[in-house]
Amino acid sequence: MSLVVLFAFGTFAWAQTTNKPIKVKNSDDKALLVKSDAAELEAKKKAAAEEKAKLPKPYDPKADAEKDIQNLVAKAKKEGKNVMIQAGGNWCIWCLRFNQYVQTTPELKKMVDKNYIYYHLNYSPDNKNEKVFSQYGNPGDRFGYPVFIVLDGNGKMIHIQQSDVLEEGKGYSLDKTRAFFNKWAPSKS
Repeated sequence: MSLVVLFAFGTFAWAQTTNKPIKVKNSDDKALLVKSDAAELEAKKKAAAEEKAKLPKPYDPKADAEKDIQNLVAKAKKEGKNVMIQAGGNWCIWCLRFNQYVQTTPELKKMVDKNYIYYHLNYSPDNKNEKVFSQYGNPGDRFGYPVFIVLDGNGKMIHIQQSDVLEEGKGYSLDKTRAFFNKWAPSKS
């Protein structure tokens, strides 16, 4: 019984200390906090814009994605590969980071070149490729961008992969990305 009383008293005491308002000395202190947060946000936006400007832009809003994918499926079938569609846009820093990561990581580049025909499916205000996206269930609406659509050599969709599970810090995990590419590579009989 004394344990219950002790627990109740401890809970009451804790509640009293956590409900106290935070005292701000004057309104200038609040203004400094807001200015500091705004300045930090602006610095982050500027850094992201600078990074984005330096990265290659693999998405082509003018491409005929439906025709391109048909041609790539035929090529994949002929070469015994799958088609890896990276859906996103040049506006998306995570899309550009993933592309750069794969292109500049020799192990990943080799895996992709060996097993996939790779395509960057554009989604942007210039061209949302609605007809193409609808064929794959509009995965960007569910998962955001980039999102990966894997087709077999016959053009059958065999997997959709959200990208956030591959992330690590401000980039991508080598182990997770390697496992993803390995799992959806065509089986070599």
